[in-house]
This record gives sequence, structure tokens and C-alpha cells, in this order.
Amino acid sequence: MKTFRKALLSLSLSALCWHSSAALAKAEPQTWTTDTISVQQVFSANPDIRFTMEQIMADPDWLGRQPETAFWSPDSSTIYYQRKREGSELRDWFSRPLLVEGNGELVKLAHWHQMGASQLVYNSDRSKAAYVFEGNVFVLQNGELLQLTRSNSSHSRPQFLLDGRLVYQQGWDFIAYDFNNGSHTELASLKTEDAPKAPAVPKGYLAQEQHKLLEFVALQQRNQAERFDAQQQLRQQNASLAPAAIYVGKGQQIVDASLSPAGTHLILASRKQSSRNEKDIMPNYISATGDILAQPVRARVNDFKPEPQKLILVDLRDGSQHELSYTSLPGYNEDVLADVKAENAKARGETYKSAKVIRDIGLMTDWYWSQSALRWHPNGQQLAVMLKAFDNKDRWIATVDLAGKKLQPQHRLHDKAWVNYAFNDFGWLNNSETLYFLSEESGYSHLYTKGLKDRNPKKLTAGTFEVSNPVLTHNDQYLYYTANVSHPGIYNVYRLALANGQIEQLTNLLGSTEFTLSPDEQKLLLRHSTNLLPPELYVADARPGAELKQLTNTISAQFRELPLVAPQVVAVPSSHGKHPVFSKVYLPADYQQGEARRAVIFNHGAGYLQNSDLGWSGYFREFFFHNLLVQQGYVVMDMDFRASKGYGRDWRTAIYRQMGTPEIQDLVDGVEWLVKHANVDRKRIGTYGGSYGGFMTFMALFKEPELFQAGAALRPVSDWAYYNHPYTSNILNTPDIDPIAYERSSPIYFTQGLKKPLLINAPMVDDNVFFQDVVRLVQRLIEQEIIHFETAIYPVENHGFRQPSSWLDEYRRIYKLFEQNL
Repeated sequence: MKTFRKALLSLSLSALCWHSSAALAKAEPQTWTTDTISVQQVFSANPDIRFTMEQIMADPDWLGRQPETAFWSPDSSTIYYQRKREGSELRDWFSRPLLVEGNGELVKLAHWHQMGASQLVYNSDRSKAAYVFEGNVFVLQNGELLQLTRSNSSHSRPQFLLDGRLVYQQGWDFIAYDFNNGSHTELASLKTEDAPKAPAVPKGYLAQEQHKLLEFVALQQRNQAERFDAQQQLRQQNASLAPAAIYVGKGQQIVDASLSPAGTHLILASRKQSSRNEKDIMPNYISATGDILAQPVRARVNDFKPEPQKLILVDLRDGSQHELSYTSLPGYNEDVLADVKAENAKARGETYKSAKVIRDIGLMTDWYWSQSALRWHPNGQQLAVMLKAFDNKDRWIATVDLAGKKLQPQHRLHDKAWVNYAFNDFGWLNNSETLYFLSEESGYSHLYTKGLKDRNPKKLTAGTFEVSNPVLTHNDQYLYYTANVSHPGIYNVYRLALANGQIEQLTNLLGSTEFTLSPDEQKLLLRHSTNLLPPELYVADARPGAELKQLTNTISAQFRELPLVAPQVVAVPSSHGKHPVFSKVYLPADYQQGEARRAVIFNHGAGYLQNSDLGWSGYFREFFFHNLLVQQGYVVMDMDFRASKGYGRDWRTAIYRQMGTPEIQDLVDGVEWLVKHANVDRKRIGTYGGSYGGFMTFMALFKEPELFQAGAALRPVSDWAYYNHPYTSNILNTPDIDPIAYERSSPIYFTQGLKKPLLINAPMVDDNVFFQDVVRLVQRLIEQEIIHFETAIYPVENHGFRQPSSWLDEYRRIYKLFEQNL
């Protein structure tokens, strides 16, 4: 197989860098470039091919079934990756040795357990590695594979102790395997029950009299007490028994727990067991039984109650438990929402007086990493925890004083809007008592280190770009990471030498590049894509200037022939800020000729998502739909409006307490750019989008009724009070505290502004954005006697449509809307 050639891609950019070249030297660039950037077709396309809706919305197998999950073999010689089975939802595993050409071979089911795993765990000298396959624990040593468990019980989270034993979990039981004698020993068992107590005479007059008057009853009570005491003595004096269970308390739920590498301590977080509200259901009208099924769904943000967590340190040497107080955390009792509460109180004709507030605090959960918020140092003597306030305004990193049984704060990240649910990676350097972590405190996600004796952290990277996915080498020589240094839409791999702070760029590819460091830390497995090339796997040595070798080539012959139009990524000037709105623009070859063109602006979903980059889009059906529109003379734009990922903290938080305001202002600027630069007729522009993009379509048509001539809202949010808590409370707080933000941000309050045709497409079994959102908004439109809308429902679809017939129906309706109104 030929090596990947950078020359296959061409770049139309007068100045390559989004930032000055001094970015790597930690200078802070002041402005973003407004240069236009794009990739070009690399295949010999057939210009006579016309896109059809039937092809675009068909099962995506026709693209070639690109590699998905991929990881290294333990010896760093082979790549394993998943690929969708043609015509099925199942995935197969493939083996691709680095020294063998081709896409690799199908791994037989009988050999799946031999592959290893994406998360290998090593002992201190890296002579052993452990992993889990289908709930069973395996160990690799000297090229030999040892299976430690073989049961229908699920085992997880293997870790090596300092004494050489391997610990794995079965539920919340921690079991140690001794390689010397082959024994399995339970080190700790967590129980969500009250600790058993010696039997005592029940309280109350009748009980007391019963034991006084009836000798049989009193004798039974004494026997039970003696048996309890005898069992306790046996456990204390006989080493063959497992240690006593750790009782967290009845009605408690364990959030997470972690055992120290020394095996002497365990830390756990618990909270009150939450019960599901019976009203949180969703009817499913198309069921296998023919009945209407009431499916359980998540709670709404309006109904969510804070879930403060207890952080408990357990000394396994004596079984003692110690709850760690949060009072040492700076700002633990600040009334961080005082201004918000005062504004809402004033609106009610009341006065709010700020006071000390004991904030609800618990472990950080990050949608973008799978690591635990409990991180032990490899020496087993230091523990770091990442905590977050449930009001979303603070993130703390603290260490635990094991002897003093208390938290010692190391870093506080405060955000007046909300702390990001990304960029929270953290951990220890292996050979010093130093923490490394990501933080947005400068306005962009960057790397920091902090020694436990240092007063302030040390900033390792700087500039107007985002650092993500830091990976530390076991010898502490390098931190590898991904960053969009050269342009907000181009992601490459870098490494930082911890000894001197020198930063090196390891890849120089256009598009999106993800990496996995090999177990021997000598190679990079890359998953790379561009706007015109779906993801494929590549490998390179982990050093600057290394040649890339392409490992997979899965793109179908049918895809290669398509006359795709690459979008240009342009910087649309913003009338509301100093930074432009980076946007994809799809242009017909002759767009400047003839009469002014029709145009469509697509609004991406999730809010916090980047779509105007140079990588392959998750919206691949929309990408092909936009190419179809371009073939018919349309101009198409995708905007990374404020709230989008990839552009720093201020861009992300611009929507705080005002969703649907900054984004629509950016759409106005997008329309102005199209009219001025792309020969577009202001009166022939439409818009559409799904999820958050559907919400934006609502807000655009309701609040700026002359901006677009038609719009399609797909699986749209109409009232944020009905959406979930983890997402919504970040941006709008909660309805009981900040109703102003919800009324300012929810489309249902602005329906009276609808003047142009609106198509609402709603899946009925959507457990993300409930069908109820559409039902309530439609009823409001009916009551307001507004007739400029149509509704299409999809009875079998959830939030992420699956059936090709549903996709086809949806986009035929969108296309018809634009054809009739633009």
C-alpha cells in the first residue's frame, strides 16, 4: 500500500497559520486570520454523475464502511480495528500487522480475547499487562496469555498493586490475584446497606416487658448477641476470612470508588439513591406486540434535584471510614448565583440579599473522557480528586491528606458562566509529586503542571487554540496532545518535552487527526479525515517529520467517482465581536454568473460542536445533500456560530442565559456575507437544522421573521425547561432559580413572530428531545391561529434517525420546502 502523500491535498491559504508562528513559543496571538481554506478532490471523479436523494439517504454501507474503534496490540506490532458488517448493525474486528500490506484480516471469534484492549494496564516495570475482554480478566507476560477469570459475572478495572498483585473489580468487590500462589483474595467489599449491629432489646414498653417476663424471649436475644460477638471475634483473629465489608449506608448509591496502589486505602463517593419519577415516560406506538408501550425516559431539568456526594476515605488496615469535608475548597460556600437570583427577584418585585450558601459538590464527570475523577499517584501515597459544584460554576482539583483525613486544594477553576464539560483531563507525573491538567482559565484549553509544594500552577502551552487528549509517557519525558494551532479547523498531533518545555509538531495534515500512542511509545496510530475523505487509519513514528503510512483503504469505488464540491472555510466578519464566525461555504462553479442565487444555511446540532472544520463531518448525509443543492445552483453555508466547539471559552459561553440570541445574530452576519460575497439573493435564503439546529431554526424564524424565507426544524427543542439537567443547567441554570433565562431562550415564547413557511420534523420515540416539545409548540401555533407551518412525524425514529426510509422522507420534505419557497 502506498504511503499517504500530503501532496494529494491542496490548500488555498495565503497564510497557513491561524495564529502567528510564535504560538509554539508560547506567545499570545491577538487576532485570527480571515484567509479562506479548503481541500480539493483527490480522486478522478465523474463530472456527469448527478446526486440523487435515494443514494444520499440510503444505508451508508455504500460509502465503504470506514474503520471505527481501533487500538494497538500489546507488542505494538499490530493494529486492531472495527468495521461495520455489510448489511448489518454488527461490527467485526480486523487485524492489520504494520509489516503486512492491505486492509488486514478478519479476526475469528475464537481469537477475539487474544487481541488485548484499548486500555492496557501495566505493572511498575511494565513486564505484565492486564485487560478485560467480555467481563473476564487477562494478563500478558513474556508473550504468554493468562486468563484469570472465566465466569458469567462481569469483572472490570484491573490494576496492579505495588506488591505485584493484580486487583480487579466484581461490582464493588475488589479482588486481588497473587501470581506467586494463584490465590484470589477479597481486599474490600462495598455494600449499600447499614452496618450490622449486635442484637439489642427493642425499644418500647411492650418489648421491654416481653424480655422481662418471658425467659425464652430473653434467651433468644442473648444467643443472637453471643453469635454476633463470636463472629466478630473470629473475623478479627482468623486471617483466612475476608475483611469485614464496608457499609456505605442504606439508601446510598456508590458513584465511584478507587483502591490505592499500596492496597492500604480506598476512596469512594456516594450519594442518596435516586428514584425514577413514574411520570418520566414516553409512549411508543409501534411495538412488536401491537400495544402502546410506556418507555421510561430521563427527567427534565425542571424536575431535577441536586445530588450532593459524600467523599469517604477508608483505611483498609482497620476498616475505619472518614468523610472528607469540602470546607477547605475555596469558594465552597460562595453565593455564586447571587446576581442571577437578584435579577429574577427584581422581576418578581422582590429583593434578594446574598448570603453564604453551602454548595452541593461531587465528582467531576466529563462527557469527553472515560477516566475516573479519582487519581492515585503510582507511588500509592498521594491521591488527587477532581470535584465540581452542581451549580456548574467551579471545578476543583484537590489532594487527600491520608494521615490528616482531609482535602488539600490544589487548583480552582471558576467560570461565571459554566465550567466546560470537556477539557478536564488530569493526572500525576509518574516520577514526581506533580499534577498535570487541562484548564480553560486563560480562555482556551491549555496544559498546566503543579507540584504539591508550588503555590501556583505552571502553564505549559499558550495561544488562541485548544489543547486536548493529553497522553503522558511512562518515563515523564513527553506529553503528547492534539491541538488546532495552525487553524481552528485543522487538528494535528504535538508533543511537549517536560524537561525543557520544548514543543514539537508531529503531524502536518489538513483536516482532523486523532492519535493513539503505541504501548512501546514509539509510534502513533492516527485516524485522519478531511472534508472529502472519510476517516482512515495511518501509522507514523512518534517523532517530528516521520513518514506516514496508510493502513486502511476502505472508501468504495462508488464514492470515489462522486463529483464532490469541497466547502471553503471562510471567516465571516462578526458585527457583535472581534472574532469572525468560521463557516463552510459550498459554491457552484459558476455562482458569480447570472442572476443572484438561492442559498441555504445549515445549523449544526449539539450547540457545543464544531462543524466548520476540515475533517469528515458527522453530518455526512447533510454533506451530500449540500452537494446535491450545489449541483442545482444553490449556495450553502454551515456556520460555527457562537456556542460552537473549537474557538475558546468566550465563544462557548456567549450563549449563557441567552440561548438563541448570539447564534441568530451570527446567522444575520452569515446572510450579509452571502449577499455581499456569493451572489446570493437576500429574498431567496432558507435555513434548516436538527436538535440544537432545529431550535435555532425556530428562533431564527420567530425572532428574525424576514431573515429567511423558509425553514425546517428537525427534532427541535421548543422549551428548555423540558430538556435534561446535565446539559441545560450549565447554560441556563435551573428554572426555579433563573426563569428569566428559560423564557428568554425558549422558542415557545416567541411563536407569534412566525411569518414564513416552517416545516417541523419530529421523531416520536426520541428519548433525547421529547416529541412533547413539538406537540406543545404546535398547539401554541394553533391557538395563535398561525398557519405557516407543517408537521411531519416519524413513529419509529429516535433522536438519531436510523431507517433509510425515514431519512429519505425527511429530506424530500426539506428539499420540497426550499424548492417551493426559494
